[in-house]
Amino acid sequence: MLVIQNTPDFRIETPSILTIGTFDGVHLGHQKILARLKELKEQMGLKTIVLTFDPHPRKIITTHQKDLKLLTLVDEKLELLRKYEVDATVVYPFSKAFSQLSAEEYVSDILLKKLKVQHLVIGYDHKFGKDRDGDIFTLIKLSHTYKFQVEEIPAKDIDSINVSSTRIRAAVESGDVELGARFLGHHYFIKALVVEGKKLGRTIGYPTANLWIEDADKLIPAKGVYFVGVETGGQTYYGMMNIGTNPTTDNDNAIKLEVNIFNFSESIYGQSIRVSFLKRLRDELKFESLDALIEQLKLDEATCLELISHY
Repeated sequence: MLVIQNTPDFRIETPSILTIGTFDGVHLGHQKILARLKELKEQMGLKTIVLTFDPHPRKIITTHQKDLKLLTLVDEKLELLRKYEVDATVVYPFSKAFSQLSAEEYVSDILLKKLKVQHLVIGYDHKFGKDRDGDIFTLIKLSHTYKFQVEEIPAKDIDSINVSSTRIRAAVESGDVELGARFLGHHYFIKALVVEGKKLGRTIGYPTANLWIEDADKLIPAKGVYFVGVETGGQTYYGMMNIGTNPTTDNDNAIKLEVNIFNFSESIYGQSIRVSFLKRLRDELKFESLDALIEQLKLDEATCLELISHY
């Protein structure tokens, strides 16, 4: 997949089948659109292109959403789009100035001149241009002027699965990673760097990898204990993860991400790993003693080991 990002100065040289959106999460609704692109490619023989944006438009045009957390960072979004056989993805730098383009300027200057759109596929209720005053009716009118085809994925096709990035964010943020996975069509995941910790876990029989996520825009699930899948070194393992403040052993109230990887003893400090959230087991608890914590960890581990056969 060709990737064009961090620049508004580009030009696609051949006619394209195009779709547009933030594609945060690349969820089941997005996948319906991507499936339609693939069908059209087989029929028309044209390259398929996804136009998406960074930063997320709502961070630029909506003042109260500058701290919006995302299901997928740019590299994660690109990773998922590759799985759906998109020929090219353009990550357009979204700015205040860009948001001020009129609907016709947007179609003429971006979709036609830069992307050579011949067939445009959009989700229902798609809005664009200054003050988001462009819609499907605007596109139909402009398609006659500029000679391209436009089709809208019907509301019933998206609403039938009742999915949106906003709803998935709410599910993950509340800890309901299983509901999030049903809407996403894949498990919610994070990529994180393994960093030095206090090494308390190894003294009680549960060594953990302490994780650090560089980009503050990434959505972190609710505090609690999770059954997870861990990818590192080209291998996949299972484990259990705690997100929280470690109230039994720490008193700094800082949120920490720690994962105990089953049947794993390698040193991975400084390496990036991928953690997929499979199921939330329980809330984070404060125990009266380390012994009580260890007993609970044994129960958590047993629960996870029983769950493995279901994944």
